[in-house]
Amino acid sequence: MSALPEAPGGPGAGEPAGADRFSINQETVRQLPLPELVEACVSLGVGGVGLWRAPVQKYGVEATARLVRDAGLTVTSLCRGGFLTAADPAARRAALEDNRAAVDEAAGIGTDTLVLVCGGLPEGDRDLYGARERIADALAELAPYAAGRGVRLAIEPLHPMFASDRCVVSTLGQALDLAERFPAEQVGVVVDTYHIWWDDHAPAQIDRAGRSGRIAAFQLADWCTPLPAGVLLGRGQLGDGSVDFRFWRDRVVAAGYTGWTEVEIFNEALWDRDGREALAETAERFRAHVL
Repeated sequence: MSALPEAPGGPGAGEPAGADRFSINQETVRQLPLPELVEACVSLGVGGVGLWRAPVQKYGVEATARLVRDAGLTVTSLCRGGFLTAADPAARRAALEDNRAAVDEAAGIGTDTLVLVCGGLPEGDRDLYGARERIADALAELAPYAAGRGVRLAIEPLHPMFASDRCVVSTLGQALDLAERFPAEQVGVVVDTYHIWWDDHAPAQIDRAGRSGRIAAFQLADWCTPLPAGVLLGRGQLGDGSVDFRFWRDRVVAAGYTGWTEVEIFNEALWDRDGREALAETAERFRAHVL
């Protein structure tokens, strides 16, 4: 398979502009060790990569920064911080400390975006509103710390099926209600098609996010049914499911988004394949279903 198509326009020869810029999230091809991922990106003409903390920590923050910098890649995000809903004081202190470490890692590898999966309900807790307020309290401590290191916190709303265990922030509206308590350069939101494609309020919320400069990241995955057991690994390859990617791309562009478009897929069938072939296919699907 070939690399991405030559761009229809942009700031440089053959360089796409705005949401035409394709970035591969590391989890999409998690079977590729970091050096092999970087090599595959270079050979396929993929200019952006979204990284995850565990493999970055394993390879080393400084070594990762050097590897991607020498390859000419842009680190479009680091995933993830968050899990900020604990009510127990010791657990909250530990979460804040871990998030500060995540901010430092993001700055260390040269990305300005730390994605937050904010956390579900603590065991025995049924108070969604209280959990969201604890997120706001944590952001009040973390946002200035991150801003001082050149990193913006990006709240990612997750589909409501994850509200109990992963993220009590389920809609873009809820994410913006939290983000707008803080300066736009400190806290933004993630627009992820997998989590919002079903929500008829989401287009208007994208417009709202654009007006205040809050769109920190744009991520793609398809919605395919039936969902697998546990549902976490149900993110589908582009074009295999129900999501109209051009619709959502056009909405974020109309809202003023000029950043990268990151394809983030958790899918065992994709992970079982040769990683370079899976990356090449994802680039081709991006061309076919997004551009």
